[in-house]
Formats: sequence, structure tokens, C-alpha cells
Amino acid sequence: MHDVKWIRDNAEAFDAGLAKRGVEPHSAQILAIDEERRTLIQDLQEAQSRRNDASKAIGKAKATGDEAGAQALIDEVATLKTRIQDGEDRQRQIDEKLETLLASLPNLPLDDVPVGEDEDGNVEVRHHLEPRQLNFKALEHFDLGEAGGLMDFELAAKLSGARFVVLKGQLARLERALANFMLDLHTQEFGYTEVVPPMLVRDPAMFGTAQLPKFADDQFKTGAPDDEDAHWLIPTAEVPLTNLAREAIHAEEELPLRFTAFTPCFRKEAGSAGRDTRGMIRMHQFSKVELVSITTPEASIDEHERMTQCAEEVLKRLELPFRTMVLCTGDMGFGARKTYDLEVWLPGQDAYREISSCSVCGDFQARRMNARCRPAGEKATRFVHTLNGSGLAVGRAMVAVLENYQQADGSVAVPDVLKPYMGGLETLALGS
Repeated sequence: MHDVKWIRDNAEAFDAGLAKRGVEPHSAQILAIDEERRTLIQDLQEAQSRRNDASKAIGKAKATGDEAGAQALIDEVATLKTRIQDGEDRQRQIDEKLETLLASLPNLPLDDVPVGEDEDGNVEVRHHLEPRQLNFKALEHFDLGEAGGLMDFELAAKLSGARFVVLKGQLARLERALANFMLDLHTQEFGYTEVVPPMLVRDPAMFGTAQLPKFADDQFKTGAPDDEDAHWLIPTAEVPLTNLAREAIHAEEELPLRFTAFTPCFRKEAGSAGRDTRGMIRMHQFSKVELVSITTPEASIDEHERMTQCAEEVLKRLELPFRTMVLCTGDMGFGARKTYDLEVWLPGQDAYREISSCSVCGDFQARRMNARCRPAGEKATRFVHTLNGSGLAVGRAMVAVLENYQQADGSVAVPDVLKPYMGGLETLALGS
């Protein structure tokens, strides 16, 4: 959420930031609504003050026998009461209008984010390992998984429809192994606190991380649309993990807070019709190890680099080729100020595909959640900065392992770092 006071003082910079994201200027509209609100509040304060004075004067008029004067004051108080009620109703309407407008606008990019319209404007900042040259035709992960019946999309479709999968046997264990490896790395070496969060959340939590209201159509929800007891299925553990900081004041000396969780994630993929219709790249239900940091404003940029390196380390230890991209303004998420995407090499597709996004959001989410921090010895508070990243998307990590470690006979070698998690298994037999 944007700060109206900051917009008032930096209207030109605000509109310039929106323009980088392909959004038309909004400062004039926001400030006009805010000015109407400020004028109304001043009028209400004056009316309330006059009502209080008139109410006190009624008793004095009656005490002196001035019945006519008392009645006039009573009539004035009644008129003021109606005026105040109408004004308060109008203020609620203006507040809602302003909040709705502010909630619809994306975060502003940092100055070093490249300007571009779509993924073609993204810029590579580094890469790790060169793709392995195979002496046979590389298969895609679904061909490998379906060959042995351990990856079953048809059975999943009978249960749930398209964009679901049933994993069995060694592939089910591989997913568990990948998740455990990632959690151990992030908690034991990088200092993240493991959390098992709720996977059903209410509207305020989704609003806090900016999934609502703009992206409601991409989410799954229980119950009827107007059911007050309905819950949202989390699209990512970013939602509950970031909201752990909501409506609280955190001591700055206790920051950063670093959380990680392994959860299923649920997305409608409403805007992905016709894309990745086969395989595990784009699913309605998938598993992910999420990273979230809550920091002071001064530390958030360095924390972003650190978080990205934590995600990169997962791929390095799996010995998978990948590249790190900084996303341009047109390809960046709604709530982000800057995002790094990690793209892993998939030989079956002969392409790099996104496996992690690590974003710094500044105070954009914190304002929505009212998450603050206080420096030691001070009374004043300020909003925290929030960050989130995939460390990693487990299903896509499985895809990358299957395709990069496949062998000519259709089997798949187990990466060294995963062997302890696979009971010492050296090879996935699959369809061989």
C-alpha cells in the first residue's frame, strides 16, 4: 500500500515510478480525493466542536429562564448531529474510495531495476555451470516419469481435473527428499526458523501480502463468495509467513526475522491458458519451500542479496546449471520493488525455466499489515520491510533433477546431496 503523505511530497517521482511499470499517472487523482477527505475532516471537527459548545449552552440558557434560546440551541444541536452523521458516512465512502485506489496500484521499482515491458527486458546478472552435453536425445520430465508409472496425470485428472499429478514410489520419495534437503540447508546453515503455518487464511492475510483484491481470480477459496467463514487456500507460504509480523511492533534489535516453510500451494493459473499444459511446470497444486524475511529499512537491500544467494545455493549443491536474472519493471510482481529470478536449465525443453523468485517489497506489504518496528530507546515506530523468495519450488526442482540427471537407458542418477535423503539410493529406475 502506498503512503498518501509520501505521494503528496513526491508526486512527480510517484508517477514516474508508475510509468516504469506501464501504469498511468495517479498522483493528481489520489491527492484530489485526499484533499476532499481533509476538508471534510476539518468540517466535521468544527461541527463537533460547535455541537459540544451548543450542548453546554443549553443548560445555561435554561438556568436563566431563556426557554426560546434553549430551544434554538436544541434545534441547532439536532441539525449539527445530522450534519455530523452525514459527514461521517461521507468520510467512510471517501476512505474506502481512496483505499481501493491505493490497493490497486503496484509497488514502485527501485532505481536500478531495468525498464522493460515483458520477460524480454530481463537481464542476466550471473550464471552457474554450463549445461551438460548429452549423447542421446533428452526426454522431458513427464516422459521419464510416466514411463514407469510413477508420475500419473491421467489418474490425477480423474480425481481433480487438469493440472494435477499423482506421484508414486521413488518420485514421491524424491519430492520429500528435496524438501527435507532444502529445509535442512535453510535452517541449519542459513539461520531460517522452520514454521508449519496454516494453509487456509482469511481476507486480511491475503490483502496483507497483496494477493487481494487484484488477484482474487487466481486464487482458490472455500465456501460461497459471500460466506464470511470462507477461507483462501494459500498460493504460497509467503502469505502466512509474512503475516506472522502483522499488527505488531517489533524491536529492531531482534530483526531480521527469517522464516521458512514447506507447504502445498494452490493457484488457479487463470492467466496461463494453453501454457505448459503437460507436465509439472504449471500446476494448480504444487509444493514449495518458501523463504521470508522481516527487516529494518536499512537492511532490506542486503537481505535481498542474501536471500537470493540462499536460493542459489540449493541449485549449486544439486549441481544444476542455472542463471540469475533481474526482472524488468514490466515482468516484476505486483508487490515487489526488485526481483531476482533463478532459471534452471531443462535439457528436455532445451531452455532455462524459472524455479525461484526472490523479491524485496520495501514497506509495501507492511503498510497493509500494519507491521512496524521500533529502534531501541525510542518511542517512534516505522514500518518494517518484507522480503520473500522460493527456496525452491520443489516440483520444479524435481523436474530439473529428472531432466539433468537422466541417463541413456531412461534411468535417473540421484544427485550426491540427495542420496542420504533417499536411503543411499544411487539411481531412480523409472521406466528402465
